[in-house]
Amino acid sequence: MRLGVLDIGSNTVHLLVVDAVADARPDPVAGERTTLRLMRYLDDDGTITAEGVAALEEAVAGARRAAERLGAEEMIGIATSAVREAGNGAEVLARLEEVAGVRLQVLTGAEEAELTFLAARRWHGWAAGRLLVLDIGGGSLEVALGMDERPDFAASVPLGAGRLTHDFLRSDPPTEKELHRLRRHVDDELAPVAKKLGRLAAPDHVVATSKTFRSLARLAGQQVAVVGPEERRRMSLADLRDWTPRLAKIPAEQRMELPGITPERTYQIVAGAVVAQRTMKALGVEALEICPWALREGVLLRRLDQLSA
Repeated sequence: MRLGVLDIGSNTVHLLVVDAVADARPDPVAGERTTLRLMRYLDDDGTITAEGVAALEEAVAGARRAAERLGAEEMIGIATSAVREAGNGAEVLARLEEVAGVRLQVLTGAEEAELTFLAARRWHGWAAGRLLVLDIGGGSLEVALGMDERPDFAASVPLGAGRLTHDFLRSDPPTEKELHRLRRHVDDELAPVAKKLGRLAAPDHVVATSKTFRSLARLAGQQVAVVGPEERRRMSLADLRDWTPRLAKIPAEQRMELPGITPERTYQIVAGAVVAQRTMKALGVEALEICPWALREGVLLRRLDQLSA
């Protein structure tokens, strides 16, 4: 069966199409992505502007055409924090459902964390033991911890790289005052999460998903030798602590010359690096491994489980 996931996120509208068979790993057919950086299109009251809605509609229409061209038999549509929290979110969602031709499920932050955790668990397997999963999106940070396929703890914190760039880092490169305010805000938001996790058993393995973590690991991490074609990287807190202030001193246009920093991430990678570093520090994580599967794969896996039940 050919399945597609249309993911309307804070940074991108992303289509993933796979060939799926029960009890087998989903085989990717193609992916198509439009970078929006939706936080640019928010008014001060959190409403998505008319320009932003038009950009969303265009991206979703393109994804629908691609899904039809690729022969997707079933489409799953999801929307995450940017649409979920927008002042006109319900109205925008209705328009996008019409354009997409499918119902869009608006995931809660906890659902995002749980589905991302499922993907990481399936990828790393039971041998990974107690798993801690971190994911930095455009609008939020997801944290999940557990031994099984459903985490014992799942939380979503409004610490997305796009959101924080929009709210705190208005200068390019950011000023030290802006960075100080951002670090304090991140630490304050993380404190309750760290306190709750501190009451639970420590993880055996820590992994991170999302483009932000992958970009940072390409820059500050080390490649791990593994079986198979997928590149795997590990990143230490010490390396990230070294790179974060260096990134903050480089103008956005020049960051694209660095390994792993793509044009769509260059404007928000500093905020992403601050969140990654402060999160690892707050949760006592000295090193983590990058997981290639994330939310979209978790959505697909959950649907496959339903089909085979």
